[in-house]
Amino acid sequence: MERENLKSRLGFILLSAGCAIGIGNVWKFPYMAGQGGGGAFVLFYLIFLVILGLPIMTMEFAVGRASKKSPVKAYQALEKPGQKWHIHGYFTLAGCYLLMMFYTTVAGWMLHYFYMTATGKLSGLSADAVADQFTRMLADPGVMMFWMVLVVVIGVVICAGGLQNGLERVTKVMMIALLAIMVVLAINSFFMAGAKEGLKFYLVPDFGRMQEVGVVSTLVGAMNQAFFTLSLGIGAMAIFGSYIGKDHSLMGESVRVVVLDTFVAITAGLIIFPACFTYGVDQTSGPSLIFITLPNIFANMPYGRLWGSLFFLFMAFAALSTVLAVFENIICCGMELTGASRKKSSLVNLFLIIALSVPCVLGYNVWSWDGFSIFGGAVLDFEDFLVSNLFLPLGSLVYLLFCVTRYGWGWENYKAEVNTGKGLKVHDWMRGYLTYGLPLIVIFIFLFGIYDKFFK
Repeated sequence: MERENLKSRLGFILLSAGCAIGIGNVWKFPYMAGQGGGGAFVLFYLIFLVILGLPIMTMEFAVGRASKKSPVKAYQALEKPGQKWHIHGYFTLAGCYLLMMFYTTVAGWMLHYFYMTATGKLSGLSADAVADQFTRMLADPGVMMFWMVLVVVIGVVICAGGLQNGLERVTKVMMIALLAIMVVLAINSFFMAGAKEGLKFYLVPDFGRMQEVGVVSTLVGAMNQAFFTLSLGIGAMAIFGSYIGKDHSLMGESVRVVVLDTFVAITAGLIIFPACFTYGVDQTSGPSLIFITLPNIFANMPYGRLWGSLFFLFMAFAALSTVLAVFENIICCGMELTGASRKKSSLVNLFLIIALSVPCVLGYNVWSWDGFSIFGGAVLDFEDFLVSNLFLPLGSLVYLLFCVTRYGWGWENYKAEVNTGKGLKVHDWMRGYLTYGLPLIVIFIFLFGIYDKFFK
């Protein structure tokens, strides 16, 4: 079976950025910045993004482009005879399934709130009534099941349409629309009464406030967010590396993807902080900020129905861009493992992903269990813990060690692949840090995540 390729460089960049850009950019980055003291957190986040996330992204892309295989088969094409790196390929597939077991539900929440906001169902409600809408949604398995199934059907149908005519074409339109909506929402926020105060808190580093919050906790928070924002470690980037040519160096392409991802995260704060300071809202309140606080703001501001609809449309696009990218990975792995056609792999995964997503939907109502309280309270929190605290950091560590050590693919092979084409290059002076420093940072992030969850 001849391997498909992406039609354009723009398609590759937008697809990769779409995978990285997710709900975490929008609900997690602003409240992490709020908790971390605002501008100081943002500054260190950008530093860690360059020294931590960017190099590992080049490695995933390099493994994909050199092998021209899906993540589940890529190691077999590159490893030396008798090596066992390919075992991680199956873990990348498991990680993708696990991510979709809860991400499809959360994407469904975004579509549900877009529908409720656009149809005026939140207009004129009291603050308590708006908050009650979120509780009622979680308690109703029928509503959540409908939106989850719709998300899966949309994702699978688009991917089944082919790499160029389905996934690439739709993602281009969706990502450009997402970026345009964000700019419009940010400009609107600049004219709010609390815009100056909110933007000062968000963008101007205040190291005194950072000391109040705790220097170590701010640095660790910025490091964690920079690492997890790019969805590295489960092969979600490697698959797009396998679809591109060798005209451009992978460091340059990775920089473009990171810049787009960062633009969305920073712009989300430009949208949210002026609103929080205008309406006296706690900007560190996490997911409830999206589903309770912001809908209350939209319900009480001029043209709130319009701005609220645009906001949740943007949130839905952010969620769906990740869903489409990970679905492509899953479907391609299925094709390579079984020899099935794209349509057959898509059909099988349509039913499989729906079935695997059911526990998350029912975990808030029919299957709620106190045993999940240590993870946050629901099946979703347990699944999120597995992906964020195990599969992403350990998977990134495997890609990293495979690329830089003589026991894997090796530095020279990695450097040759990543530097092929025009653009920014990886140099030998980076080797010491990438071989010894970066693995220690990733191990620290993994161990701190376990400590923070169970022992703090």
